Amino acid sequence: MPSDELLFDLFKAYYDARKNKRSTINALAFEINYESKLFELYKEIKNGTYKINRSVCFISFNPVQREIFAADFRDRIVHHLIYNYINPIFERLFINDSYSCRVGKGTSYGIKRLDHFVRSCSRNYTRDCYILKLDIKGYFMAIDHSILYKKIEAVLNSFRKEADFDVDLISGLIRQGIFSDPTKNCFIKGKKENWEGLPKSKSLFWSDKNKGLPIGNLTSQLFGNIYLNDFDHFVKYKLKCRYYGRYVDDIVIAHQDKEYLKSLVPILKKYLQKELSLKLHPKKIYLQHFSKGVRFLGAFIKPYRIYIGNQTKGSFYKKIRYWNNFIEEKPGEFNGENVERFLSCMNSYLGNMKQFNTYKLRKKILTQNLSSQFWNCFYISEEYDKLTINK
Repeated sequence: MPSDELLFDLFKAYYDARKNKRSTINALAFEINYESKLFELYKEIKNGTYKINRSVCFISFNPVQREIFAADFRDRIVHHLIYNYINPIFERLFINDSYSCRVGKGTSYGIKRLDHFVRSCSRNYTRDCYILKLDIKGYFMAIDHSILYKKIEAVLNSFRKEADFDVDLISGLIRQGIFSDPTKNCFIKGKKENWEGLPKSKSLFWSDKNKGLPIGNLTSQLFGNIYLNDFDHFVKYKLKCRYYGRYVDDIVIAHQDKEYLKSLVPILKKYLQKELSLKLHPKKIYLQHFSKGVRFLGAFIKPYRIYIGNQTKGSFYKKIRYWNNFIEEKPGEFNGENVERFLSCMNSYLGNMKQFNTYKLRKKILTQNLSSQFWNCFYISEEYDKLTINK
């Protein structure tokens, strides 16, 4: 591959990495003389001297308590470079019903697919249909580095002739990323008490040697899909489970026969343990008749109707309280970046809620809870599904 192609792709990765991150301290620092910094990064990648910088580790409580490792902005550029190269290849191998971190998929698509599964399996709610839900215990922290890298390496080698990038070069970057231990090179942000209540199975600091991927990296999301891709094909085509879907480690299968679904549990358990060194969460096995409804990806799916989950509603109320307090306590700081953050936050929730029958709920939340100080600055659409700046 000509060297200028890698440099061009590195610039593209930089622009991708700074989307929605341009106002962060790391991104702003990199933006100063960013061209010379990209040339330097390019040289390091080419001559094999690139090293991963220190990341920042902290606990996020939204929407649930999670341990996050935020990579240095320079490393985020490399993550996007890797992603831009290898994702198109793996997209050709993923099943349709793998929903996480994929363009045109996501939670809304996964919810609609499960609703379709139930309607199709039950012949429009006229016959029995049962839903089996499974969860993998501490998924990201249990991913085996060697197994993951071998899977990626095998696929890239098989596409070597078609690849429009230096497979060996990118494989080297992938290998370094997978086998590096961020717990040995990180700055811990926040209080020690923030980790209280977090299960050991959800922390890299307690992961077994050569296991675990940091939550927060773009590559981790893609690698999480790659790791379970063979499992997806096993369930879908070997076991012939027509109504199967997965979002990260949330697995769902619909079938007319309850006993058949019960018989799948030990089969799937054995495959995960033997092939991927993973364990099903023993306390998160759900099997119910469709008429009881099923919770999946922040929604509650029942015959003829999909309800938004209480967690999503509660999170939206919490965000509105945050912004109400912000504009009351720091009115002079509500400009520029903070206006963009506010709009992005509100419209993200409203866009998600619009997927469901939530017109009255959206109207209630905005009219009864959003501070009146916002009304002069922003226009709310008639459908209460979007906020825009008043012109």
